[in-house]
Amino acid sequence: MLWPIRERIWKELLAVLRNTEFGKDHHIQSVSNLQEFRQAIPIRDYEALKPYIQKVKEGRHNVLWKGRPIYFAKTSGTTSGTKYIPITKDSIPNHINTARNALLSYMADTGNYAFAGGKMIFLSGSPELERVGDVPTGRLSGIVNHHVPKYLRTNQLPSYETNCIEDWETKLDKIVAETIQQNMTLISGIPPWMQMYFDRLIEKSGKPVGELFPNLSVLVQGGVNFEPYKAKLFASVGRPVDTIELFPASEGFFAFQDSMKHEGLLLNTNSGIYFEFVPAAEIFNEHPTRLSLAEVKLGEQYAIIINSNAGLWGYNIGDTIRFVSLNPYRIVVTGRTKHFISAFGEHVIGEEVEAAMLDACKQHNASVVEFTVAPYIASGDGQSYHEWLVEFEKTPDNMEAFVTDLDNALRQRNVYYDDLIAGNILKRLQLSILQPQGFVQYMKSIGKLGGQNKVPRLSNDRKLAEGLTAFVDKRLSSPAI
Repeated sequence: MLWPIRERIWKELLAVLRNTEFGKDHHIQSVSNLQEFRQAIPIRDYEALKPYIQKVKEGRHNVLWKGRPIYFAKTSGTTSGTKYIPITKDSIPNHINTARNALLSYMADTGNYAFAGGKMIFLSGSPELERVGDVPTGRLSGIVNHHVPKYLRTNQLPSYETNCIEDWETKLDKIVAETIQQNMTLISGIPPWMQMYFDRLIEKSGKPVGELFPNLSVLVQGGVNFEPYKAKLFASVGRPVDTIELFPASEGFFAFQDSMKHEGLLLNTNSGIYFEFVPAAEIFNEHPTRLSLAEVKLGEQYAIIINSNAGLWGYNIGDTIRFVSLNPYRIVVTGRTKHFISAFGEHVIGEEVEAAMLDACKQHNASVVEFTVAPYIASGDGQSYHEWLVEFEKTPDNMEAFVTDLDNALRQRNVYYDDLIAGNILKRLQLSILQPQGFVQYMKSIGKLGGQNKVPRLSNDRKLAEGLTAFVDKRLSSPAI
């Protein structure tokens, strides 16, 4: 029955698109099937959509979707500067109802209803909105804050006034003050900022978070891979708690964890989005293969393309996934299309470096706060390598062995990287150890501390690595490592 649902969504989207400026520009009136649709609408990113967004800002109607958006979700782009993603009257339920469905699925799956009677915190951006082209505009998490159901309002923390504080560290102190004496049962946020909240609670109370909040039973997280942060977060809580993983973005709420027993996130196939999938290796080709859900395979890496009732058409959201189930459709997020290293033809992705780091940490009883990887291209007679910039929570006893095992773990996962090392084209990875709070200080220095901001796991250039150089612990890092 899934194909009729997908076909219905596609036809409903197409019917609206025909009466928009974008649809007329792309001759959608003559489109009658999916193949013609793909020929008419090539894959695009925000930069290619920007001229139409500008028309919406100027007050035009029926540009990308009927009428005008009810919000712009404001987000930082790596190549396009600030992005303004439209949210329409038709697309807002995708954001609100999917969050609700994730919690209801958890309740049905586990039988845990008690958390709904306690206090819940959502670590989010400011709900204060500005107007851009007379459209209310703000961070997605701030927009969603205006749509929290009334039955949750009385249990929601922090206060509206605290949520409006822009400076993250000031906001965090106020959040701690407002929650430390409360019956917290659910905590939600991006894992690195959730960890900062936990650290501040422990510093203030001298107790593990799970002792401070004896009824805490659920952590809701998303935005980054949870695994690198999981051990430290659980250690901060001091006892087991359930976790619910979400896959939201300004462009749409794409998937959520619907089961504690099965791997992956349930793809949101019936929520105003028609999904397409491009083999990750083809995403930068001029004419990449575009697959429907009926054509995807288990275990393959795909870039997600969406067509939605927010007015996004052939839109590359920038994330890569792989399917772990086709009935139902469940995915795991594996990285970003623009966050990879292929300076030497290796095309290393986020899933590979994160798995390699977890393996090495397990072997050496080590743990990390945060890390990122960048290529170093040697000049002259020098030899190039990958530089890993790592902030350790627990440093391995034998750093030389740790680096060797980390490098081998990546070689096992990426045959191209292995060939480059075996062929002596690249030398073994080099490790630069950051000072305590190094990543936090870096994010603060560029004005991106807290909220929904994330450190890219991989870069194909040296911009991030060079920015972090000021925070490297010179006593522990050296070319000899």
